[in-house]
Amino acid sequence: MATRKFDLQINGGKRTVEGDENTPLIYILRNDCALKGTRFGCGAGQCGSCHVLVDGVSVPSCDTPLWAAEGKPVTTVEGLAVGDALHPLQQAFIDEQAAQCGYCLSGILVRAAALLKTNPDPAEAQVREALDQHLCRCGTHNRIVRAVLRAAHTMRVAA
Repeated sequence: MATRKFDLQINGGKRTVEGDENTPLIYILRNDCALKGTRFGCGAGQCGSCHVLVDGVSVPSCDTPLWAAEGKPVTTVEGLAVGDALHPLQQAFIDEQAAQCGYCLSGILVRAAALLKTNPDPAEAQVREALDQHLCRCGTHNRIVRAVLRAAHTMRVAA
């Protein structure tokens, strides 16, 4: 496997990394960029724990090759916050006590952010559909949905 340099745009900053073009993006984010918020779950793009935004689209980073992220903005859960201010989704998850172990939440938060960007006023059924492929073993789905709806309301009021 030949390695080369890749220029990435991660959470608003520029980063040059070296790797094989087919290296899963999650390994670059966690190991080379020290962004530990993105979780490794199943490794097959099925559980949702590793989702990040690539060019605004929620994708499983365990199943996204490095070449696919080159030159595109990548946002991890750490990139949702602006400075010290939590993203409204992050605050709503705290307010609704939507986390138990928290393992799945980074992917859920990222997917929810993508949903609210395209649909700032989703119905409960639309939130459930958008998050359907994200597995949460702790059973906090109802609180997660309430948190997304709360954040949507907060974001609409602030706009």
